[in-house]
Amino acid sequence: MLLVADVHGAADPLAQVVAQTESLFVLGDLINFIDYRTNEGIVTDVCGSEFVAEMVALRTAGLSDEARTLWRSFSQGREVELRDRYDALIDAAYDDVCSVLAGSGAFVTYGNVDHPDKLRSHLPPDCRFIEAEVVEVDGLAVGVVGGGLSSPLGVPGEVGDDVMAQRLSEIGPVDILCTHVAPAIDPLQMDVISGQPKGSVPLLEHLRQTQPRFHYFGDIHQPQAAQWMIGDTLSRNVGYFRATGRAVRHE
Repeated sequence: MLLVADVHGAADPLAQVVAQTESLFVLGDLINFIDYRTNEGIVTDVCGSEFVAEMVALRTAGLSDEARTLWRSFSQGREVELRDRYDALIDAAYDDVCSVLAGSGAFVTYGNVDHPDKLRSHLPPDCRFIEAEVVEVDGLAVGVVGGGLSSPLGVPGEVGDDVMAQRLSEIGPVDILCTHVAPAIDPLQMDVISGQPKGSVPLLEHLRQTQPRFHYFGDIHQPQAAQWMIGDTLSRNVGYFRATGRAVRHE
């Protein structure tokens, strides 16, 4: 059983993982809006490198209000034009990354940068889109819950705490839990570059209550710790796949 998260457009390395012909779980963030290491991505293609460099500097410094002000100033009067360009590039990005999943039978959920409806529509027929569900793999009950943390950006892949708590409750106890989001424990939720916490309190509470043997997640690209024990649960970040090109194998 292989797991990846934060693919962010890395189609060629993903194809190499698919070629290993093992059960595959993709834990969200399939497309790339901004690679904060290189500034590459859909936003750069639409808005240009100078704008993105300024936006990245603000967001890396934790200046979210200033970043929103910059975006409003840039997009004012051009909302329809920019939305149309984004839509076209998002569709193209999903075509590219989802095409390599053909024949994999992968289980795929979404993260905060994803557009769930677009992701679902671009997946090959043999792949399974999961919002919140339990599947059986090798005799193990594997719960999968998609969605990223809610934020002022209000993007389609974000999920509120109440929705996350409800989905986790519906999943119930499992052997393995897979999410896009991290639990709200500093070593797992803090990105050492941005310094911003991005952990889910409902997820942490659920892990403490149900104690699955393993929990796998993504979202945090540069965590303080790659894994942490939460009671009897080993909670593990499966890595920033766009940067590493490596899947995590559950054995």
